[in-house]
Amino acid sequence: MTKPDDAEFEATILNLAGERGEGRTVGPSDVARVLGGDHPDGWGPLMQPIRRVAVRLMKEGRIVITRKGRPVDPDDFRGVYRLRLPEGE
Repeated sequence: MTKPDDAEFEATILNLAGERGEGRTVGPSDVARVLGGDHPDGWGPLMQPIRRVAVRLMKEGRIVITRKGRPVDPDDFRGVYRLRLPEGE
């Protein structure tokens, strides 16, 4: 299986967030599992590229990265985070 590219990461993030609906979040590991399968060897290596794409999407205003329910600074956050669509999208 080939490694997904940024376009696939972006599409999967936006699709999953859209399916969850406004105000609901999706975890980056959910995105990774869709693209890499259920085994950690498949989805684990995708976590950093997903984070990088999520940061770019937040800077473009297309998603919001949250930690403990609050939006984060896309240039300075760590730990567990979630992804959602902006309010009113």
